[in-house]
Amino acid sequence: MIRRSTRRRGESLGRHALPGSTNENARAAATTAAPHVERYTKSRWVVFLAYGLLAAASQALFVTYAPVTEDAARHFGVSIGEIGWLSQVFPLVYVLLAVPAGVALDRFLRPALVVGAVLTASGAFLRLVADDFTWAFVGQAVAAAGQPFVLNAIPGLAVGYLAEKHRATGIAAASSATFAGMVLGYLLGAFLPGESHIRTLTLVTALIAMDAGLCLVAALRLPPRARPESAPAASGLRAFRAALGNRYVRRLCAVVAIPMGTFIALATFVQPLLAPAGVSESTAGLILALTMIAGVIGCAVVPVWADRRGREVQVMGAAIALTAGACLHLVLVPSTPMAFLMLLGTGFVLLPALPIVLSLSERHAPEAESTAAGLIWMAGNLGGVLLAAAVGLLVTRPAIAFAVLSAATLLALPALHWFRRLDTTAP
Repeated sequence: MIRRSTRRRGESLGRHALPGSTNENARAAATTAAPHVERYTKSRWVVFLAYGLLAAASQALFVTYAPVTEDAARHFGVSIGEIGWLSQVFPLVYVLLAVPAGVALDRFLRPALVVGAVLTASGAFLRLVADDFTWAFVGQAVAAAGQPFVLNAIPGLAVGYLAEKHRATGIAAASSATFAGMVLGYLLGAFLPGESHIRTLTLVTALIAMDAGLCLVAALRLPPRARPESAPAASGLRAFRAALGNRYVRRLCAVVAIPMGTFIALATFVQPLLAPAGVSESTAGLILALTMIAGVIGCAVVPVWADRRGREVQVMGAAIALTAGACLHLVLVPSTPMAFLMLLGTGFVLLPALPIVLSLSERHAPEAESTAAGLIWMAGNLGGVLLAAAVGLLVTRPAIAFAVLSAATLLALPALHWFRRLDTTAP
């Protein structure tokens, strides 16, 4: 995918070169460009490994209380809806900070990432100041402020630390790490059920966030490689204007908003929605963990397959349709076996759409990749805020809630067709 983008930029430069200077340009490229390319053919995977740990920790904080919603409500003495806000604050804050964080990352990649690590770890420990809902919410809000600085960095890190041939793989791996963090959060909830373990759950996730942040700060001592002169990076407001003015990025935002919102709503409220069908909290946590594992496997396989065959749009269309069908099955046959089958399938087909969209944004907006990623994440999280709020109002009526999610998810298909028309008509 990225190789095709690079080739197009090169052909464009060649078309605008003066006819008489072709041989001179070729000789100059042979003497100057080759050493530069050879110098940066190696990828610094250690930075991506450390980044993956922090991304995973951030998402573990996001879903800390989701698999133990009812236990957390009893522990803090609040309603289930209020516990839902401990997760919903993450997409809400993301909507507010996505663009500023993306602009900061495009201009100051490493310092902005350090800010994200500090906010993530600080928020995790603020939840331990007092064992009550107020400090839990304050800590979640601070950690949520760090999330845009972490997740928006994926394309920029790929350009800064990976050779061109490894970037699609790196973006998929980093996206998988975010889902692996959710797996960790759900597994912790499944293995530490009960009101008496809420404090322990909070402490364990705080330690994970601190250790991951320290690993990333250490790894970032390695400087990123120099950006090739043929792809200069925009910064500040120029990066924002470049990303927002890009037709591909705008349409990708429209595509990603609803299905990502559906997933956020499911991750936030699936436990109370399945409770009337006899699904226990520990079982719901296990289902969510296995859903994320299926998503991690899907991210390792599906985006690579789609990239090699040029089937990105078709894969996303299938994921949207299958997710809507899965929600409809849970309306008609709510049960533990159906929840396992439908949600695992959803994880495998829907979660790989994220690295696909991020790769498409990097291809079409190489001059402001972090800001473009911020806009896409913002759109997805805005969809999450709206759909999770709607599901929160319907949490006592699971059939209606799943039906709403099914119908809403199908609305993403016209947006995908809108993007495909632009992609197929481009020169």
